[in-house]
Amino acid sequence: MSVEPKLVRFKQNVLSKFQIYNSIFMTLPFESITKTGVLLPLFYETCKKGFANEDDPTTIVDTFFKKYQARRNRESQINLLFRFIQYIERQVVLFDAVEDAAFPIINNMEGIGTLRNLKERAKAENKIDDLIAYLEEFKVRIVLTAHPTQFYPGPVLGIITDLTEAIKDNNLNDISSLFAQLGKTPFFKREKPTPYNEAKSLIWYLENVFYSSFGEIYNYIQQNIYIENKKHNEIINIGFWPGGDRDGNPFVKPKTTLKVAKKLKKAILKKYHLDLRALRRKLTFRNVEDRIINLETILYNYSINLNTSKTISLQDLIAELTSIKNYIIKEHQSLYVKEIDNLLNRIHLFGYHFATLDIRQDSRIHTTVFNTVINRLIENGSSWFPKNYNSLTETEQLEILSKAGSESIDIDAFEDEMVQNTLKSIEAIKSIQSTNGERGAHRYIISNNQTALNVMQLFSMLKMVAFKDQLTVDVVPLFETITDLENAPAVMEQLYTNAAYKAHLKSRGNKQTIMLGFSDGTKDGGYLMANWGIFKAKELLTEISRKHDITAIFFDGRGGPPARGGGKTHQFYSSLGPTIEDKEVQLTIQGQTISSNFGTLESSQYNLEQLISSGIDNRISGERNRLSDDDRAVMTDLAETSYQSYKNFKNHPMFIPYLERMSTLKYYSKTNIGSRPSKRGNSDKLVFSDLRAIPFVGSWSQLKQNVPGFFGVGTALKKYEDAGQFNKVEQLYSNSKFFKTLLENSMMSLTKSFFDLTKYMSKDEEFGDFWNIIYTEYETTKRLILKLTGYSALMENEPTGKASIEVRESIVLPLLTIQQYALKQIQVLEKQGVGNDNEEKKIFEKIVTRSLFGNINASRNSA
Repeated sequence: MSVEPKLVRFKQNVLSKFQIYNSIFMTLPFESITKTGVLLPLFYETCKKGFANEDDPTTIVDTFFKKYQARRNRESQINLLFRFIQYIERQVVLFDAVEDAAFPIINNMEGIGTLRNLKERAKAENKIDDLIAYLEEFKVRIVLTAHPTQFYPGPVLGIITDLTEAIKDNNLNDISSLFAQLGKTPFFKREKPTPYNEAKSLIWYLENVFYSSFGEIYNYIQQNIYIENKKHNEIINIGFWPGGDRDGNPFVKPKTTLKVAKKLKKAILKKYHLDLRALRRKLTFRNVEDRIINLETILYNYSINLNTSKTISLQDLIAELTSIKNYIIKEHQSLYVKEIDNLLNRIHLFGYHFATLDIRQDSRIHTTVFNTVINRLIENGSSWFPKNYNSLTETEQLEILSKAGSESIDIDAFEDEMVQNTLKSIEAIKSIQSTNGERGAHRYIISNNQTALNVMQLFSMLKMVAFKDQLTVDVVPLFETITDLENAPAVMEQLYTNAAYKAHLKSRGNKQTIMLGFSDGTKDGGYLMANWGIFKAKELLTEISRKHDITAIFFDGRGGPPARGGGKTHQFYSSLGPTIEDKEVQLTIQGQTISSNFGTLESSQYNLEQLISSGIDNRISGERNRLSDDDRAVMTDLAETSYQSYKNFKNHPMFIPYLERMSTLKYYSKTNIGSRPSKRGNSDKLVFSDLRAIPFVGSWSQLKQNVPGFFGVGTALKKYEDAGQFNKVEQLYSNSKFFKTLLENSMMSLTKSFFDLTKYMSKDEEFGDFWNIIYTEYETTKRLILKLTGYSALMENEPTGKASIEVRESIVLPLLTIQQYALKQIQVLEKQGVGNDNEEKKIFEKIVTRSLFGNINASRNSA
């Protein structure tokens, strides 16, 4: 049977279906303005023609009203713009659902990068034993974060799920009902979610997607690659940040962490109970049925009340199921043994914790807390800390910290809430380990980690507060800025040569997890330098770790889009080469990247398998990915040139004013999409270092100027073109899969840019020159990437991905126009001197905020 090309499948199963269902959607009777569905296509055409004629958004909106709605008064016009926003938001949902429904048709579920393909290749090359050996030490950990890039409230996510199923079944009745439900369901949150609400939203994915997809993957490996009964390395697991990530989020308290851990345990017990209930219908044999009923009853009560009198330990649950399985093999011809194995596999993966709750806090907070605690201990005559501790050198302090042991700390004696909460978070880890198992919480991440002292301060606090006998927590430094990345190897060497820390690592299997942050790196150093800085840091950290017989485990703060280190993630991991430790792939997944890449059973399984394969690919073809000295010199020079260009841009006097006054940056805090404040610090004035990466990247995305994903790349390439040495870059592109992937991801950022939207700014007295700097860099980058790749158009090698982006961009074109129109009206009013109380200004601000949602959701991974 011949299979149509991927783009043809996309056009048939996504584009055509979307057009059909959209026409049904457009005829739905909405309240108060029944003509919205008819007027929106006219507005879209006005936008399209207007931008082609280089009209500005204000002219486009005015033209539309004059041409089609001349009788409307001002209030009625504004109402129609709000209706357009509501319609477009729902069109985006429809497209998401259509695309999700078609996922297994568009993507080859048994093609390159899948486990089946991996197994067949290994079999053909007689390398099954090598594959098994690799799978015994390799792990993929995806870490779900509550970073605010998901603009869909829970009820809307539920509708998307139901709509996806209805579209798969071509069930027009259900589709119509869901459209009507969609029309009446609010798309924005009136109040900010609590961290616990965020956790509950993500636990939905654990229960409804990951429990199944992780289980299927592990079952496949157990049954088709290992082919024997013993339990192996779990290969895939989940990390979880909501409720534990305290960095910059004052609303995450220790009691939140404990509450989330309880919710995770209840959720996994409920899943086991449901599986046991299904087994009960099958295992109706003598001496088996009663035992299954007993287990099911215990799990049911335990999942409802963790304090019930009759519980069962994880070990006892495994032992009883294994005993039942062995009895069935012996007495009942192995009937339904596969189903018992499937449950045992899931218990092996998820334990009583479901996901590992990470704790994270900023090193500056730790230092403040640590100093407060130590000063109190010194006052009380500490046996470990001398009175002159604060005046000692860093080396002397490290020596004392490595020996510090049991101290009596009365947490409640500290009046400072931050001190109390930090210390109680440590107690919470210990408590979670006793209820959910050690895998429930065993990592403490130090963001903004700069020194070995940052690590050892936390190391000693963990021991003093809760882990007096044995420290069963991994301390994970997070290196974020370009400077921190450069200093990271020296910091880790200091730790590896510290006897106490080295002994701790030995007790943890001689493994050290090191987190490297993409988004703050991109914000700090620009696209090329952030990626190359992390690559080089990983190489040096690998070298220093191997020297000390430590296995470095790299944990990437990747986010979703290229500007936050995302893009084609699996291609990145398959391109790293032999100089970077590759025993594990760990990365953060957030917001709509969770729903777009892992939101359905098919997409979750497919993308997880791609990640597993990427690590194996790198192992197999590692030497081919090794960079030559010449290529390394070119890559370093490109990164340095790009960095300088980005630094000059970032230091431009109009950089902060442009973001503050011409973008949507200040409106992020009004969207109520996340529990965390949209910036660090309390200053009213916008300070670059206080800017969070998500609003920063997102604001450029809303302007359709995806600066963090390309700025500096063009300048760096042009240097080689001007010097007549472009062949050196061409050689690097030809030789390096890493560089190739970098540029392909940058192409995605360029493809999602649309400068016609803001071309009117080029004539602005104040910001015209600054806008032109960005546009020139965009044009240079686009021209030279096309020259380098030999493509005639961006993303020419990915026609399906490009087609998807084009549809999404066309859906939101009217929305972007409305947003820019509203921003311009606000600027006009502000120049007239109106205050924040002005009603007209408030309305336009509401338009800007409301239009943020659809724009971000349509891009799926733009922020």
